[in-house]
Amino acid sequence: MTADRSGRTGPPGGGLLVAGTTSDAGKSVVTAGICRWLARKGVKVAPFKAQNMSLNSFVTREGAEIGRAQAMQAAAARVEPTALMNPVLLKPGSDRSSQVVLMGKPVGELSARGYFGGPGSPGGASLYAGRREQLLGTVTECLAELRRTHDAVICEGAGSPAEINLRRTDIVNMGIARAARLPVVVVGDIDRGGVFASFFGTTALLSPQDQELIAGYLVNKFRGDVSLLEPGLDMLRDLTGRPTVGVLPYAHGLGIDEEDGLRVSMRGAVRESVVAPPHGADVLRVAVCAVPLMSNFTDVDALAAEPGVVVRFVDRPEELTDADLVIVPGTRGTVRALAWLRERGLADALVRRAAEGLPVLGICGGFQLLGERVEDEVESKAGTVAGLGLLPVRVRFAREKTLARPVGEALGERVEGYEIHHGVAEVLSGDEEFLDGCRVGAVWGTHWHGSLESDGFRRAFLREVARAAGRAFVPAPDTSFGALREEQLDRLGDLIEEHADTDTLLRLIEDGVPEGLPFIPPGAPSLPAQRQQGPDHGGPLAPAGHDVTPPDPAAIDAPGRIDSLEGGNA
Repeated sequence: MTADRSGRTGPPGGGLLVAGTTSDAGKSVVTAGICRWLARKGVKVAPFKAQNMSLNSFVTREGAEIGRAQAMQAAAARVEPTALMNPVLLKPGSDRSSQVVLMGKPVGELSARGYFGGPGSPGGASLYAGRREQLLGTVTECLAELRRTHDAVICEGAGSPAEINLRRTDIVNMGIARAARLPVVVVGDIDRGGVFASFFGTTALLSPQDQELIAGYLVNKFRGDVSLLEPGLDMLRDLTGRPTVGVLPYAHGLGIDEEDGLRVSMRGAVRESVVAPPHGADVLRVAVCAVPLMSNFTDVDALAAEPGVVVRFVDRPEELTDADLVIVPGTRGTVRALAWLRERGLADALVRRAAEGLPVLGICGGFQLLGERVEDEVESKAGTVAGLGLLPVRVRFAREKTLARPVGEALGERVEGYEIHHGVAEVLSGDEEFLDGCRVGAVWGTHWHGSLESDGFRRAFLREVARAAGRAFVPAPDTSFGALREEQLDRLGDLIEEHADTDTLLRLIEDGVPEGLPFIPPGAPSLPAQRQQGPDHGGPLAPAGHDVTPPDPAAIDAPGRIDSLEGGNA
């Protein structure tokens, strides 16, 4: 398999679906690792995830919002991210609701029951069937277009393919695998224990049609002597007729972009990066308020990569006492975050910090709540709510979401970022402009995500923070966040190249599903007759085309909200 960088005109490129026994089994990192390994071989490869649930998102150059994990995987593949790589993005707004983003644009705020036609929902199963066909048609077209223009497409599943309550609604695991006839490798996290039972049980709960696509297993996060594991792998092959295509060792310090902001530890959590000794005399302590529905918490990764910068997530006012910088990050619920800060005493602590001239940075939703007031008839529908009053800013929520990739200058340095927000900020005054926001004393606010990844600006900002905090901290002159990210992606490629059966992986990608894979009983349980809709009972799928058209938003925007929170995505 070699790259044709002048553009493909022949048959579709190869493909593989990386599924998992559970959420957080390692699907995202394995997908990225395979992409980087193939890219280093000169293969023109692209990542793909039909449906993602995440509060960490990114804006492509064409102004489309996709999961940040897919943007990371595109970087691993050395290609520019596009909406084709993540056609459906679900952004949780509560335990049972999500904003639906189709082909990079928001189309509604719906519930799983209202969307999928659960008991008591308008239209029932027949409503679900039409919507699923629309979404599956869209995602199969996106995958077909990527395969037309690339030598290989590495797809990532979501949660587990054996979530039997959700199989009929599935478009991201066996649903897309069946539609595109993709071989599937199942990843299991052995660090959690029970990996053999998970591999066997996942396979045995699938229908015969789904099982025939399960081509092998991959063990993730193994610690110890692999020879002690090998008898179990041999027995697993005897039981299932399928090989284990790799045993990846537990790798520390892989600070890659995570999918789900809801899963981060709410107190005392430090980013994966090991804190290097400070370049100057002091360390710099950064406290990140772990607000509800925290989004794009990857904004602090660039700080954690700086020698001598200690980053932790906090949820108590006492934990701000020794912080040199407090960050209020983005959130999908600005009004809810404001209430949370007040309930926990963090709001008063932030006001005291500002009065004492100690540094505070608000990003996106965190910027909005630092202002004088928030008018929200869109997200929370709470009307006008008083902000913390630390910045002369008034925010009004618009129905249209701002999605942009701005470039500007701050503190004498060039800055690049991206914007994802409904709130429109009116800056009334301030000591000085700060990106699209402002600065008053030692309080900064901006809508720009990713600005701290600009090396020169990050160093200048940390110098300002150190001066205001009275710390003898000096930023290292040569830290390149982009280079560090590349090193991490190369480490993922190394894991695949050194610890996976790459010959088997290449054969699956190029040749497709192996013939004669055995059925493992009992298979998927039967659904009640009134619910027999979906992949094993529906008609043929529409053929994939060249022009990718998302479903009609009017057809999506039913009462309630959508997501697959009840199934989980990771």
